[in-house]
Formats: sequence, structure tokens, C-alpha cells
Amino acid sequence: MRLKSLEIKGFKSFANETLINFNADVIGIVGPNGSGKSNIVDAIRWVLGEQSSRELRLDQMTSVIFNGAKKRKAAGLAQVSLTFENTKNLLPTEYQTVSITRMLYRTGESEYRLNGVPCRLKDITSLFLDTGIGSNSYAIIALGMVDDILADKDNSRRRMFEQAAGVSKYKIRKKETLNKLKSTSEDLDRVEDLLYEINTNLVSLEKQAKRAKKYLELKAEYKALSIDMAVLKISMVKERQQTLGAQLEQQEDAFRQHEVLIHQLESKLESEKKENLDKEKALSDRQRDLNQLIGQIRGLENDKQILQQKENFIRQNKEKLNSDIASAKKRIELFEADIEQFRSDLHLEKRIEARLEQELIQAEEGLEQIKVSHGSIKSELEGIVSRQQGLERELFELEKQKAVNLNQSANYTQEIERSELAVQLRGEEAGGFQERLAELQKALDAKTAELAELEQAEEKRQQDLQTTEAAVEDLNGKISKLNRELDAKRNEFKLTQSMIENLEGFPESIRFLSGSKEWKKETPLLSDIIYVNEAYRVAIENYLEPYLNYYVVQNLEEAANAIQLLGKSQKGKANFFMLDAFRDYSAPMRLLPDTVQAIDMVQTEPAYFNLVSYLLENVLVTQNDELAASSLEEGVVLLAQSGRFIKRRYSISGGSVGLFEGKRIGRKKNLEVLDNAIKKGEREANRLSTEYYNLRNRLEGLKAQRTHSQIQQKRHELNQIEQQRVSVATRLESYDHFVAEEQAKQNRFREMIVELEKQNRTIETGLNGKNGEIAAVKEQIANMDGSYRDAAEQLSRASTAYNEKNIEFIRQQNKVTAIQREMNFRERQLEETRHTLENNQKNLIDSDGEIIGIQETIDKFEQQLQTAYQDRKTREALLTEAEQGYFQARGGINEMEDELRKVNRLRQDAQILVNQLKEKRQDLKFEVSSIAERLRIEFNIQINDIINSHPVPAENLDELEIKVGRVRSRIEGYGEINPMAVEAYDEMKERFDSISKQRDDIRQAKESLLETIKEIEETATIQFLEAFEKARLYFIDVFRSLFTEDDNCDLILLEPENPLESKIEIVAKPKGKRPQTISQLSGGEKTLTATALLFSLYLLKPAPFCIFDEVDAPLDDANIYKFNRIIKKFSTDSQFIIVTHNKLTMAAVDTIYGVYMAEQGVSGVSPVDFRDFEHTASFEVSQN
Repeated sequence: MRLKSLEIKGFKSFANETLINFNADVIGIVGPNGSGKSNIVDAIRWVLGEQSSRELRLDQMTSVIFNGAKKRKAAGLAQVSLTFENTKNLLPTEYQTVSITRMLYRTGESEYRLNGVPCRLKDITSLFLDTGIGSNSYAIIALGMVDDILADKDNSRRRMFEQAAGVSKYKIRKKETLNKLKSTSEDLDRVEDLLYEINTNLVSLEKQAKRAKKYLELKAEYKALSIDMAVLKISMVKERQQTLGAQLEQQEDAFRQHEVLIHQLESKLESEKKENLDKEKALSDRQRDLNQLIGQIRGLENDKQILQQKENFIRQNKEKLNSDIASAKKRIELFEADIEQFRSDLHLEKRIEARLEQELIQAEEGLEQIKVSHGSIKSELEGIVSRQQGLERELFELEKQKAVNLNQSANYTQEIERSELAVQLRGEEAGGFQERLAELQKALDAKTAELAELEQAEEKRQQDLQTTEAAVEDLNGKISKLNRELDAKRNEFKLTQSMIENLEGFPESIRFLSGSKEWKKETPLLSDIIYVNEAYRVAIENYLEPYLNYYVVQNLEEAANAIQLLGKSQKGKANFFMLDAFRDYSAPMRLLPDTVQAIDMVQTEPAYFNLVSYLLENVLVTQNDELAASSLEEGVVLLAQSGRFIKRRYSISGGSVGLFEGKRIGRKKNLEVLDNAIKKGEREANRLSTEYYNLRNRLEGLKAQRTHSQIQQKRHELNQIEQQRVSVATRLESYDHFVAEEQAKQNRFREMIVELEKQNRTIETGLNGKNGEIAAVKEQIANMDGSYRDAAEQLSRASTAYNEKNIEFIRQQNKVTAIQREMNFRERQLEETRHTLENNQKNLIDSDGEIIGIQETIDKFEQQLQTAYQDRKTREALLTEAEQGYFQARGGINEMEDELRKVNRLRQDAQILVNQLKEKRQDLKFEVSSIAERLRIEFNIQINDIINSHPVPAENLDELEIKVGRVRSRIEGYGEINPMAVEAYDEMKERFDSISKQRDDIRQAKESLLETIKEIEETATIQFLEAFEKARLYFIDVFRSLFTEDDNCDLILLEPENPLESKIEIVAKPKGKRPQTISQLSGGEKTLTATALLFSLYLLKPAPFCIFDEVDAPLDDANIYKFNRIIKKFSTDSQFIIVTHNKLTMAAVDTIYGVYMAEQGVSGVSPVDFRDFEHTASFEVSQN
């Protein structure tokens, strides 16, 4: 099996669609750092199913999608396809070409495809299981993974050996079996616990069944006694209610008397308070004047105090200024003395500085003379050394060119042999291509016709599906709308029916007459005999609202009977219309522009028409809601159709329309209309539902007729045939071209071999001459070495003397600078102190003048305060006089308020007593409710069933309570009773037997799983040990081929008794070294050791392809030759894809893909086949 091609689009830096063909044995991938070379390896790892973003050098998986560049938008999809040629049938599939594809969208959705057909990741991993191919297999090795293998990070060595030995599938099966075993053990534990619990419950249920019968007998006795006690309590409550009613009426009369007295007192008190208000206002004015004067006095006092504090502050500041002036004069004297001393010291030190500077100049001149002599000798010696190095480099280049030429000559000879063999093999393959091509074309035409027929049928099905879905959606909307309308009508029907039956909104008198057996129940109300069109219902109902609760009777006798019945029962009053009074009534006809008669909008039976005509006499309805300014005739009433107003000649009423207006009139007729509408709607709903289900069935049938999978299959078959046809045609066309190219290549190689032999003879002559020149130069260097050392010693002594003089001069310069800086600082301090002295003397003079001004202002404030104090005494006397008059009047008001409070307390006492009586009456109601609730909860008995029952004669309440309590105590002491205990026992016994059988089955399954695990471990262990021993021997051979035959190496299982879980130790000791661990080896030795391990596994189980990502980076040139030699050797069985920066490795590959970034952030590739160029010789390496 071989890699055929890799297609990348939108993956990392590969924004454009990129195709890489793997049509050679050794393929190199090169390019500068950051160009995207390793992204090709990541793409192969990703398409093989890599799930770890860290392994792909990412923070999150969606980062594999191209994120945009300076001139490119971000991609929405990353797609990678990898194609194999299944030539050796390593993959368990009948296809010769296998293509796997992975796609990832920015939304996070991922998709895998196998030969263009969507599949699961598990399908791809199962396909490549134990083939040596995988995202984490030993076929893909990066430089960092070499260290992981040597350090055995995360058991990477054992994982590679498992893949090579083919025991991965056994470990996966074992893991799955262990999970099943764990699940089975957990199920068994749950079943055991369940059986234990059921068995415990069975014992308990058997005891409960025996006690259930006795408990039910006690419950029946308890129910009978409780009902008798409830009847007796209700009878006693009724008697207490009558007594409380009389007391409540008496106390309510007393409360009303107190109410009248309180109103009289409050009226008199209000009059007195009004008279006292003027006195209170006068008192308030005088108080305000006094407060203003006191505020002025306080302001003057505060200003005076502030000035006194300011005067004290100025005097204290004056004393401080005198002290500062004396101190400043002393500091000036000290600063002047210091400055004079600094000037004397500075003059002395500058003289010393001049002397040291002259000595330094003399030392520098002597040093320069010695440097000139030393430099001359050094330049001459360096020239001779440089000539020696140049000669040695020329010698090395000649030797290197000679070795390269020998290697290239050998490689050209091998290439000629390989080319002749390839021409022979291709000639044998080209025999039957023409016949195969005709067969494939015929099959292609047949598949194309079948596919067109299927696509046409699918298109027609899609059109029918869209039409049916639209019809279903439309019909579903109609059904939903009709159901909402039906629900609204049903709710309105139920509400109207409830209002009619319960007479909601009607006074007590009407409810009484309608429910009375002593009066005619069929007598209608006015609201029941008329029905109005909905558009006019609100207007006419508002007009007739005062008459809607009137009964409509035949004559005066029926009305009188009802009135007499209401009076007798104290149930209020009712109104009546007598039909015989309207027998000869005739309604007048009046109309106004843009109006209709209200009577024309009303429906009623003929018997009631005269009555309705009378009520709506001269009543007109208009559609205009605007109120016109024109007046109406006498007796005419104008209604707004919307119900907003009712207008008469001299009055008008109106406003907003309420939510429930128009709902009282014609309730019974509206009930019939609603009932008919509901029935009609239900018939329509049934019809629509039938039609809907027919369409749904047709829709499901169309969906079930999907041919998508058949079309995909046909397309897949068509693509396969087309690929085979193109492949055969291409091979046929390229055969002649291939033969011509190979012959031309052989001729070029033979000419290059002759040219290389000629170059080697010339190189040998040059080598002899260069060796003689190098010997002469070495002798000349030895003669000049003594003179150079003497000149160097003289230069060192002179340089030391100069440095000492220079240091002494710099120290003296620093000393002069320090004295100058200190003198400048003292001069600045002297200037600042003199300036401060002048300011303080000026401030002292200003302070004296300010103190005089403050004293004059304080004297003025003293005079104003004396005047204000005298005025305050006068105003305080006037305020005292006003207060006495006000408080005398206030005392009388307080006496009246005390009397009012006494009467209020009497009224409150009466109110409390009334409330207490009402509460007692309410308590009695609660007591009855409590009895009713207890009966309903305990025995499901309604209070109305026993309310009129008479108590059992000779029964005493205390005796009944004792009996009930005794039976209740026996029931409560009986404990928990399960009346379904026998039935529950039978059911639980049956369940116990069933679960016991399940437990036996689970035990059997557990034993079977343990046997399977044992079998897997035995098979895997044998296979692993056989593979390990072979790999160990291969490792030794490969290791010694990369190093020397005397080197020591081995592979050791650290836990031989448990080989499947044992760590694998690598022993690698190159000749002459004794490292204790692999980590002590050099970087190149580590890489070669890891390479030996990898190729030992390839010998055990060759991988179809191997990818090395900069694995050769730590190797020097000598080891690179070994690395390239072993890759050439193994390339006959496996393809190698090498990402490298090494030029020698580049020269050893068959084809190179150069990765570059023509546009910043966007990678591209360009192929170069070395076999197609004549100058390949300059890149070949030796295999010796």
C-alpha cells in the first residue's frame, strides 16, 4: 500500500486548494522557518483522526481553520483528503484506491468521509487498525517525539511495540470486555441488593395482611360515631347563632347613638379652633420678629469674636518673625566664612591637577611608540597564518569534492540499473490497457444513464414533497385557528350557562324568586326575552340597563303573588312588567338622518313585541361617535352604536365602554346561538382533521420514498469507474513518454560518470601541490613566534604604567569638582537666607498696621450690640403677653377635645363589642365549616347531606366524644395499615422469582466475560513476546549498522512476568563509552538510537509510509550519511516523507516539495523532481 496524494484546503496556513502527489519512494519537504512545512505533517495526522489540539500545536481544534491574512478573509471550512493505493490489500476493503476526508466547520461541526461517503471516526480507525497507520502510530515521527521515545513519555515505547506486534486490537477488546465486566458486576450488585430488599419486604407484608381486616372494622365504627357527633354539634351551633343575633342588634343601636353625639361635638370643636387661629397667627408673627433680632445679635457677636481671634494670631506671628530675623543674620555670617575657606582649597587642588595632567601626557606618548612596534610584528604574523588557513580550506574542498564525485558516480550507476528495470516492468504492464479501457467506457455509459433516471425521479419526488408540505402547513394553520375560535366559543358558552343557572350579578330577590317553589319558575326576565345583533348590543343594553332585571309577567296577579312572597320572606324587592297592559300599545315611528330605530335591531317573540316597542319608543341609534351640537325633539333618545353616549333633549350621559358591557342582554338566546356555532365548528374541525391526516399520510409516504442513498451509491460507482478509466488511459498515454525519458536519463548518467572520473584525476594533482605549500608556511610561522612574544611583554608594561597615571589624574579631577560643587551650594544658601530676611522685616511692619484697624472695628461692634440687647427685652415682653391669651383659648379647646375622646372611647367600646359578637358568629360558622371539612376529608361526606338531620335522642355530646376518642385512639395506636397488603404480597413474590432468574443469568455472563479476558491476555501475550524478540534482534542489527559492529545495545522487558504492561528499557552503549542511561548520550547518538528502534519496528511490521519531521536536525554530516543510507535501504518497502533543513538530506530524496509564502500568511508548494535534471550529481550523497 502506498500514499498517492494529499489534498489540503483551508487548513492552517494552506488557504488555497493544494495538491501534493506522493509518486516517489523518498519525498522531501523543505522551506524556510514559518513557511508551513510542519503543517503538512499536521494535516496528515489530523485527517487520520487526531483529536488532541495540543498534538497539532493548537489551543483549540477550530484553530486548524485558516484564520485569514492581510489580504485574505478567514475560511469557513478546513478540509483534508488523503488517498492510498491499496496495492497489497493491507486495508480490509475491495477498493484499489481508498480516500479518507475530514472536514471541520467554524460552527464546530465535523464530518468524516470514506471514498466520498459520510462515515464515523470509528470506521476510519477500524480500517487502519494494526496496519501501522494512525494519527499516533510509529509511522509519523517529529523531532520532539524522539525525546519522548527515549524518555518513554506516557509509555510511548510500549505503545509503538503494541502497534507493530498487532496486539492493539486485543487491548481494545480487553478494555471493552473489562468495561462490560464492570457494568455486569455493578448490575449483579444492584440485583443482589434488590433481592435482599424485596425479601425483607415480603416478611413485612405477610404480617400487614393479617392486621388489615381488623383495622377496617374499627374504621367503620369510627365513621358512624363521628357522624352522630357532627349532627349533634351542628344542632347546638344553630341555637347559639339565634342568641348572638339578638345581642348583635342591641349593640349596633348603641353604637349609632354614640355616632350622633360625636358628630355634634366635632362641629362645635371646629368652630372654637377657627376662632383661636387668629391669636395663634399673631403669636407666630411676634415670635418671628424676636427670632430675627436674636439672629442679628448672634451675628454681631460672632464677627466680634472672629476679629479678636485674628488679632491674637497676628501678635503671635509678629513674635515668630522677630525670632526668624535674628536666626537668619547668624546663618549669613556662617555661610560667608565657609565660602572663603572653599575658595582657598580650590586654588590649591587645581595646581595639583595641572601637574598630574602633564605626567599622564608623557606616559601616553611612550605607550603609543610601543604599540606601533607591536602592531607591525602582529600584522606580519597574521598574514602568514591567514595564508595557512586558506591553503587548508582549499585542501579540504578538494578532498570533499573528490568524495562527493565518488558517491555520485556510484549513485548514477545504481540509477541506470533501476531505470532499465523500470522500463522492463512498465512494458509488461502496458499489454492489456486498450481492452480494459473499452470495457470501462461501456460500463461508464450504463451507469450514467441509470444515474440520470434516478435523479429525475428524485426531482419529481422533491416537487411533490414541497407541494404537500405547504398544503399540510396551511391546513394546520386553519385547524389551529378553528380550534382557538372553538375554545373561545366553548368558554363563552360555559360562562353564559353558569351565569344563567347561578343568576350571577342579580340581586337576592331575583335569585330567591327564581329558586322558589311557591312562584312560577318559567317567568322570564327582560334580559332573557330579547336578543340584539352584536354591533348594537352594547348601546341597547346601556339604555335598557335599568329594566334588565324586571320580570315579565302576564298580569297584575302574578306580580302581586311575587311581591307578597318577597315581603313574607324578607328577601328584598323586585320589579315587574305586566304584558296585558301593553295589549293595545302601538309604537310611534320617528327617524333622524343617519340613524336607525332601535326596535329594528332587536329580536323577540311576538308575545313580547309590544313591551319591547314601548321600552324603545323614539329610541334611535347612530353610527357616528361624535356629539352633534343640534338639539333633539321632545321624547327622542339618541344612542351611539358603540355605546359611548346616550343623548336626550335636556341631558346626556356617556364615557368609556367597559370590558363586560353587552354580555347581560339576550343571554339565553346567545346561548342557543353559541351552541349552534360550536356544533358547526366541530363538524368543520372533523372535516379538516380528516383532510389533514390524509395529507400527512401522503407526506410520510413521499418521505419514505427517498432515493438519495441510491443516487449517492450510483455516483460513487460512476466515480470509481471514471477514476479507473482515467487511470488506465493515463498509463497508456504515459508509457511511450516514460520509455523515452528513461533512455535519455541513462545516457545522461553515463556521460556524468565519465566527467566525474576526469574531475577526480585533476583533483588528485591539486592535492599533492597544496600539501607542500602548507608545510612551508608552518615552518615560517614557527620562526616569527619568539619576536612577537617580546613585543607583547613591552606593550603590557607600558599599558599598566599609563593606566595608573590616568586613574590618579581622574581622582584629582573628581576632588576639584566636589570642592567647586560644595562652594556653589553655600553661595545659593547665602542668597536664599538674605531674601528671607528682607521678607520677614517687611511683614513685621505690615502686622502693626493691621492690629490698629482690627481694634477700631471691634469698638463699633460693641456699640451695635448694646442697642440690640435693649430692643430684645422689649420684644420678649410683647411675646409673653400674646402667649398668655393664646394658651387661655387653647385650654378651652382641650377640655372639649377631652370630652370628645371620652365619647369616642364609648363608641369604640360599642364597636369592639359588636365586632366581638360578629367574631363569635363567624366562629360558629368556622365551627360548622370545620365539622364539614373534617367529614369531607375523613369520610368524603358533604355537610348538606346531614345539615337537616336530627340528633339521636338521649345522646349526650360528652359521651359521644368519649366513644369517638376511644375508637380513634385504638385506630391511632393500631399503627400503619396497608389495606392492599395481600395483593402487594403476591405481586412482590412474583417479582422476587423473576429477579432471581435474572441474577443467575448475570452470574453466567460474568463468568463468560472472565473467560474471554483470559483468552485475550494469553493470545496477546504470546503474540507480543514473539514480536518483541524479533524486534530486539532487528534493533541490534540496525544499531550496529548505524554505529559499529563492536557497539553494545539491547531491549529489555522490566516486568517479564507481565509483558503486556511492562516498561521497555533501551540499552545503548557506543564503543568507548559507558553511559548509565540513554539521556547521557549526545544529541546525534540519541537520534540514531531512536532511528534504530523505529527501523527495527519497520523490519518487524513495515509501515506503508513513514513521515520524519526534522528528525535529522541534531545529526552531523557523518551521521546524516548513515541516516540517508538506511532510508534508501528501506524505501523499497515503505514510502518516506522527510521534512528537513539539511542540504545533504535534500540531495538524497527523489522529489522535493518546496513550501513558501508568496503572500504573507498563505502557504504554497512547488515540486521539484531531482530525477529530471542533469545536474542532479551535485546533490547526490554517498551510500558507502
